[in-house]
Amino acid sequence: MVQAKQLASVYEKYDHVYVTFAGGVADEMKKSAKVRTVPDLMRRNPLSWIAVVACSCRAALVERPDVVISTGAGAVVFFCVFAKLLGAKLIFLESMAKVTRPTWTARLLYPFADLFMVQWPGLLKFFPKAKFLGRLF
Repeated sequence: MVQAKQLASVYEKYDHVYVTFAGGVADEMKKSAKVRTVPDLMRRNPLSWIAVVACSCRAALVERPDVVISTGAGAVVFFCVFAKLLGAKLIFLESMAKVTRPTWTARLLYPFADLFMVQWPGLLKFFPKAKFLGRLF
């Protein structure tokens, strides 16, 4: 979420909403921004996957975004896919913390992304159509 907020100058002049997993960070953000939450998948409970899919589908249907910018939070994979199926453009920025191996989120969303960016050249072997930007933050 930190990287997404650092990109605010790109999207702040447009109507926007943050989609993230429920918790303290989301609660704090809700004080100053529009936030939709989905359950955290970290629990590995199969029922939580159903809840994430349902919440993600609902959020995509209600928000109907034109563009989704994701910085890699696994909790929003389903939201990104649903938004893409509804016609949104998907921009994905892989975490700068991933130097030699990509995140599972990146692997899952790469086929759906209209623009896919990495911050380390070593990740281009996993994502040959990605744009290498260097470290942004």
